[in-house]
Amino acid sequence: PAMNKQGHPPLRVCYFGTYRANYNRNQIMIAGLRLAGVEVVECHATLWRGIEDRARAAGGGWLSPVFWGRVIRAYFQLLRRYRQVGDYDVLVVGYPGILDVFLARLLASLRRKPLVWDVLLSVYEVACERGWQQTKPITVKLLHWLETIALRMPDLGLLDTPQYAEWFRQQYPHLRTPLQHVLIGADERFFAHPAAMAAPASVEELVEAAHSGQACRVLYYGAYLPNHGIRIILEAARALLEHTHIRFEMIGQGIEHGLARELAAQWDLTNVTFVDWLEKHELAQRIQQADIILGAFGNTLHSLVTIHNKTYEGLAMGKVVLTGDAPVMRQYFHHGQDVYLCPQADAHSLAQAILDLSAEPGLRWMIGENGQRLVREHYTLRHAGEAFREILLRLVNNPK
Repeated sequence: PAMNKQGHPPLRVCYFGTYRANYNRNQIMIAGLRLAGVEVVECHATLWRGIEDRARAAGGGWLSPVFWGRVIRAYFQLLRRYRQVGDYDVLVVGYPGILDVFLARLLASLRRKPLVWDVLLSVYEVACERGWQQTKPITVKLLHWLETIALRMPDLGLLDTPQYAEWFRQQYPHLRTPLQHVLIGADERFFAHPAAMAAPASVEELVEAAHSGQACRVLYYGAYLPNHGIRIILEAARALLEHTHIRFEMIGQGIEHGLARELAAQWDLTNVTFVDWLEKHELAQRIQQADIILGAFGNTLHSLVTIHNKTYEGLAMGKVVLTGDAPVMRQYFHHGQDVYLCPQADAHSLAQAILDLSAEPGLRWMIGENGQRLVREHYTLRHAGEAFREILLRLVNNPK
């Protein structure tokens, strides 16, 4: 086999499962490994059609024979492709892999290879965030049971932050599977500032534009998840209706999209515009045109223990990111220096933060430049890939 720079054969990884091939986490992990000199062979079959498809399955659709027909077809495809993979050093199950990890355990054991599962999110906790404990208690119990068993399958489980890994350890106190983390970071193939940040002289132009009443564009994008705090964002927009220079753009589709539309109509939010999903290059253009990028403002677990894609992506493009003041944010970022934080689930504080930032273009510029530098130095594809490669190498070189 070809040698890497150190004169050793490259690590060969089989990336396995019905994982979402277009999901940021999977794209970043695979591309990052390749940048880090790891050979990645993808063994993938499509099962899920999107977030809502998975939600329907978890919410009762799994009882349908049609669903299990899809599962069987997907796994037949996987097995056919797996036969073509050849030898590898480690089997990695991509996100979401709560069903895939059982088949992967069998295949990895037959070849006596280590198995890693990129868990990323707790499906049990996602169900709780959607209020299913009240509406679908049996489903929530089944998901908890399934997750408990699935977490025993891999030799190592992967999360995106140490805080989330710690939550798993507390939630599943009998779990023996080691847990590690790899921060997601930004995919600079799509999200990078097209040119160097403006020279300081441009700050004066920004200040002049602000005083002339030029619009301040506030951008939310995402899947309208409960942890994003959609109602909080719209309540802030309502509080800022009188400030006609501040405009909100909401991009995406998802769980609380209908609620957002209803609230915007009910409150006559003339300062809010809704846009459907955009391709990544179009989304990057909208980020570039925005003045403030909104993160997540809910008070759910995922708001407190995860760092959202949009935080890294907005900063990578030199924009100020305004997001909830979660402990995990304080660990990796600095309020007022490379990110702007406000209390979680507090519409008044969010509105005030938007108002303050709209009036301080120089501060926005400074935070955006610092944030972009921080991402470039610590949270790129290469950084994610190297961190993941080191975890895999330790596992391969120190088997049980």
